[in-house]
Amino acid sequence: MKITGVRTTLYEVELTRLLGDANSPSGRSRAAQVAVFLDTDEGLTGIGVGAPGARGHIHSYVDNLLSGSDPRGVRGLWQRMVDFVFKGGNSGITSDAICALDMALWDLKAKAAGEPLWRLLGASSGRVKAYASGIDLPLSDDEIGAFYTRMAGLGISAGKLKVGIDREADLRRLQIMHDALAMSGKKPALMIDSNEYWSPKQAIRHISFFESHFELVWAEEPARRWDYQGLRKVSESVNAAIATGENLDNIGDFMPLIANQAVDIVQVGIGTTGLTGAMQVAHMAHGFELPVAMMNCPANYMAHLAACLPNHMMMEVVDVGMDACMISDQHVEDGWIVLGDSPGFGLSFDENSLAAAAVEAPSKDAGASPWGRREGAGLYEVGLGEEQTRT
Repeated sequence: MKITGVRTTLYEVELTRLLGDANSPSGRSRAAQVAVFLDTDEGLTGIGVGAPGARGHIHSYVDNLLSGSDPRGVRGLWQRMVDFVFKGGNSGITSDAICALDMALWDLKAKAAGEPLWRLLGASSGRVKAYASGIDLPLSDDEIGAFYTRMAGLGISAGKLKVGIDREADLRRLQIMHDALAMSGKKPALMIDSNEYWSPKQAIRHISFFESHFELVWAEEPARRWDYQGLRKVSESVNAAIATGENLDNIGDFMPLIANQAVDIVQVGIGTTGLTGAMQVAHMAHGFELPVAMMNCPANYMAHLAACLPNHMMMEVVDVGMDACMISDQHVEDGWIVLGDSPGFGLSFDENSLAAAAVEAPSKDAGASPWGRREGAGLYEVGLGEEQTRT
């Protein structure tokens, strides 16, 4: 089997609710992605999903690095791409391109074997424990209650709330999430996520306040992603585990955190240089007896990798309509993501929906965080109603 080329479609979808965090409290209502189709001479096509900015790199890497190669040699082809970007570094757009192509390569490998990817990777069961994540700072109390109640109806009893700007309001919203998740009939497990909005000292103060009212499973990104001294200080000062890693690109980024005991729960996802990179980081964490938690993705396709990791805790389920153009054979049942038996990821694109959603360029509202990191983050308190400025 040989890779013959790649096709891509940039598309944008309307989300079913606003998404936002402490850095983007007004939220966003749309999301843009690149659909990747990696073609072969045997008629099989690998499916990938990428970041819009990586589209040009995706085509370049296929033309110059992958074309004519057997796609079943996934790890070797992944290493070829990583070696190619050695000088500039495996991060940002270059990493985004590798992520999308690595996904398509694994999809092809499993399709060629006629197996679902979770089975090809060695999992004994296609089931992964789920937690609900509203990315919910822009939502009203009623909207927060409705989302977590709906998740509880799927048997999910764990939830993660966005916090960071107004801790009295955060406390009220934590109670709403707790009460909604309790409708699952199970004891709620609560997590918070401040998205690097605090300094370490601020984080200790705020997390301790929440812990005087609730038991927290973890506090996510309480300080900057590379600040192993600050993250360790927070970890040693609160009861909750410290989770971080969603914005790190490769195994080298995680090494200082693990070596300096600055992370209690290692977060990986497609952004960790694809499945291959995420697998490397997860195995390294396992060697240090650290659990991993899988980040969200459209149609929960990274559950295929999570299912085969012996140290995996639970995977983030956002359920906000990012998979609007996709057809998937997974579903959530009794608090678990249940994967199907279709070859590969069990994922395809609906051609009519994709064509209708295609765009020339993503709109401003489709970015992950339109404002970037919020002004004053980690320096001084900025209220929810205060306008952000840029000079």
